[in-house]
Amino acid sequence: MLLRLERRLDATPRIAGLTHRSATDALSDAELSVLRLLRSELSQREIGYELHLSINTIKTHTRSIYRKLGAATRDEALERARDLSLV
Repeated sequence: MLLRLERRLDATPRIAGLTHRSATDALSDAELSVLRLLRSELSQREIGYELHLSINTIKTHTRSIYRKLGAATRDEALERARDLSLV
């Protein structure tokens, strides 16, 4: 199981040298709003309701956040965002 996790982490694209400043510049204001709500227990649909956005828009922002932070899951994205002091 550990070997599979290591392979998965190696396969996950990472943004080398990403700092708080560059991460803040890389994420749009809308993505930062979604990122802050990803910390909660809200589903993507509920996040959309809170932000008055469609579920498709939330999914697009979420995919973009994951890509920019080099994350594959919500937990990974939040961990990376915490490391960068974004949330």
